[in-house]
Amino acid sequence: MTDRTPDTAAVRVRGLHRFFGDRAVLDNLRLDIAQGEFVALLGASGSGKTTLLRILGALDRADAGDVLVPRARTVVFQEPRLVPSKRVLANVTVALPRSRAADGLRALSEVGLERHADAWPATLSGGEAQRVALARALVREPELLLLDEPFAALDALTRLKMQDLVGELCRRHRPAVLLVTHDVDEAVRLADRVAVLQGGRLVTDEPVTVDRPRDPGDPAFAALRRRLLDDLGVRTAPQPTPLPSRTEAGVI
Repeated sequence: MTDRTPDTAAVRVRGLHRFFGDRAVLDNLRLDIAQGEFVALLGASGSGKTTLLRILGALDRADAGDVLVPRARTVVFQEPRLVPSKRVLANVTVALPRSRAADGLRALSEVGLERHADAWPATLSGGEAQRVALARALVREPELLLLDEPFAALDALTRLKMQDLVGELCRRHRPAVLLVTHDVDEAVRLADRVAVLQGGRLVTDEPVTVDRPRDPGDPAFAALRRRLLDDLGVRTAPQPTPLPSRTEAGVI
């Protein structure tokens, strides 16, 4: 892995292979993520999504290929992974100099938790704890933000609120983003591009052209959702054919 990227690419992956025993989890994979671009990665369980994310975050190794990433990168996991013995602000600035405390407070303010700076992690709700994890990632001003199913453990309403927050913060800070998710609606709602990983390779990689704010009821949203589900091997019911009007049916 090389901690640099050419031109405007924040991530550049070429010929990436990762084997677990005899199984190729990632097979000659190619991927680019531009600076400020939000890419969502879909795939069945065991398809290699998290393995790719971990390689980009230097938490796993590649067996072959070239992986170029920025030096400044952070990961938000499905669990907040807060230190129980540290208060909220100390969790945000963990491993940073004490002089960065003001930056930590600003990051907490961005996620709406500035009043919880002195709270203990055990007193936080699941959504609040995940917002602390997001503040901890953003305070480090990453050029690459890696999100490993960060909303999976949240209830439906909190999940939607967190999606809105992450989308807003990413547009403000403009890191390159890779979101690993099983949720097709989440991918379409947030991403600039959606990719589908299957058999160790990307079988789909297309831009999301649905106008923001994105409404699942938008025909363009629904059409992309159906295509992605098909690529994931999930067959959706065909849309019902509208009944003819009384006039069209010859009824006056």
